Amino acid sequence: MGRTDNDTWDITESVGATALGVAAARAAETESENPLISDPFARLFLDAAGDGMWNWFAAPELPAEIAEAEPDLQPRMRGMVDYMAARTSFFDQFFTDATRAGVAQVVILAAGLDSRAWRLPWKGGVTVYELDQPAVLEFKAAALREAGAQPTCNLVHVPVDLRHDWPAALREAGFDSTAPSAWSAEGLLPFLPAAAQELLFQRAHALAATGSRIAVEAPGPGFMDEAARDRQRQTMRRVRELMAKLQPERDIPDVEDLWYFEEREDVGDWLTRHGWAVTVTPAEELMARYDRRPPQGIEDAVPKSLFVAAERTERN
Repeated sequence: MGRTDNDTWDITESVGATALGVAAARAAETESENPLISDPFARLFLDAAGDGMWNWFAAPELPAEIAEAEPDLQPRMRGMVDYMAARTSFFDQFFTDATRAGVAQVVILAAGLDSRAWRLPWKGGVTVYELDQPAVLEFKAAALREAGAQPTCNLVHVPVDLRHDWPAALREAGFDSTAPSAWSAEGLLPFLPAAAQELLFQRAHALAATGSRIAVEAPGPGFMDEAARDRQRQTMRRVRELMAKLQPERDIPDVEDLWYFEEREDVGDWLTRHGWAVTVTPAEELMARYDRRPPQGIEDAVPKSLFVAAERTERN
């Protein structure tokens, strides 16, 4: 199912289900022999959501019939777990560094099942604003309440669609645009049309005082590669056909049906042009930094994303 301008979703549907897939990857990494990250809440979210395709990442093995028919799929999934572990560590470190430097406001755009407000050792006085669809935030809050989990910061949920007037909702929730803030856009941009991405950064820029920071997982230069997209679609089509025979009750969405393949400005260039000091790290370089690498001999095994970190150095 494709996207519409004002579509909404529950946690097991559409874009919401992708948050469960990411949580499953974090659970798999957390439960591995040598984990790069620790997310004790990821498995909790999977248990609360019930069975679904997202559990594949957190399972030790694929169904035998699928592993035999698609021998590249298991190493691809391992590669994605490694990618998600490196991605998670990148954003964890970004927020840790920002708050150590004195930033006391954190804004997590499209927070999904991000559990940083519960698992990171925030400094006293830090407020974390989580923005996402109301149903997604309520699912997360309910699962954590049921487990007796308590946030490690002053947590403020802002239930809002990022295509609507979220700056007004953020201000109403107590955000102070005159004080420095730290922002993240993780696993978000491909789900936005190009015009919505531009508006998102314009709004964040308008709210970010000098000294603010932002970290972004941005589409890389190969995002519009139609040949790579076709290869990935063919693989997923074969997997869906196999799974329909083995477990017809499972729905396997094609994540790329949820993405907007549109030309858009490079994030690092946009931020530089607007007075931010920018560092850009390609995904494979970031993974290598954490001693994680894509599986060898498999094309397009992990996203060719760019990880952007920036600090606002001037007001313009």
